[in-house]
Amino acid sequence: MNYSELAPPYIRAIAPYQPGKPIAELERELGISGIVKLASNENPLGCSPLATAAMLEAIKTIALYPDGNGFELKDALSKRYGVAHERMVLGNGSNDMLELAARAFLAPGDKAVYSDHAFAVYPLATQAVGATGISVPAINYGHDLKAMCQAAIERKAKLVFVANPNNPTGTFLTAAALLEFMRALPSNILVVLDEAYNEYLPAECCYDSVSWMKEFPNLIISRTFSKAYGLAGLRVGYAFADVQVADMMNRVRQPFNVNSVAQAAAVAALQDAEFVRQTNELNGRGMVQITQGLSELGLEYIPSFGNFIAFKIGDGMKAYRRLLELGVIVRPVAGYDMPEYLRVSIGTQQENEKFLTALQQVMNEKH
Repeated sequence: MNYSELAPPYIRAIAPYQPGKPIAELERELGISGIVKLASNENPLGCSPLATAAMLEAIKTIALYPDGNGFELKDALSKRYGVAHERMVLGNGSNDMLELAARAFLAPGDKAVYSDHAFAVYPLATQAVGATGISVPAINYGHDLKAMCQAAIERKAKLVFVANPNNPTGTFLTAAALLEFMRALPSNILVVLDEAYNEYLPAECCYDSVSWMKEFPNLIISRTFSKAYGLAGLRVGYAFADVQVADMMNRVRQPFNVNSVAQAAAVAALQDAEFVRQTNELNGRGMVQITQGLSELGLEYIPSFGNFIAFKIGDGMKAYRRLLELGVIVRPVAGYDMPEYLRVSIGTQQENEKFLTALQQVMNEKH
């Protein structure tokens, strides 16, 4: 009996998401230590001390189920953004938000639109419910919003995924471009605006997408505590949406999808603006350090608005494997149709230095 044949064809066709290689796995494989992981866009500062204290306190009641409605976290988000509880969805990371949107609104035969070189979970979430994904060619590795709008209308799509900044390319869409896109799109097409890296935007690029929800009830804003807040291991994400949209997403959400420790940490993390400020300062310095290093090595890169940068190296997988041998984990992006590129997360000054030193060795070996 081939039990895989019991699954629907669209499930059998899924190529699972490949996470960044863990440090422990590389240590086992190569028997080396002092490894630097710059593969998963994690916060090199860790998380806020306030979040750590909240986690330790929450552990005392770990035998109890978490609040399935996440009242305290929703209340903290409401105070920060002015969004009512009934317009929120909490999730196991922002990945959960993307999958909940797909599960709630897509069915076999429906269509979803996203950009080439955009986050791999968009096609995965679409395919997992039997819907059809439409990938629109990018412009300079960023979203072509006009082409995406046209494709969504002509192909009668139900859902559009937009990442800003985009992962893995780091490209940025201005508020004006996004508003033009939203106004051109029919209101019966839902838009998931994935803002996982929103906190890393420089001040001159910041925009208030939450205020747009009054004009666009078809807008779903997805965010996470995994990046700037440093809670990747806890998996906490959230979405803001119209009451009816949030209601449908909550109907397919698992009852206790955000654990109590994660909820407590997220509430505390929201209170620590100083930690986020330090995170952004470190990221800014590291971005300069790495981009200058790439330029000195004569390597092209895509200007990034996140906490990572994609650079052109030639044979991406060959360079990735050599960097692993040198104790540096970065992210290959051949699966994003970018076989000549690698993506590196911004780390501490010392981590960035180790990456650049290893990359210099890789380049020397090529010549």
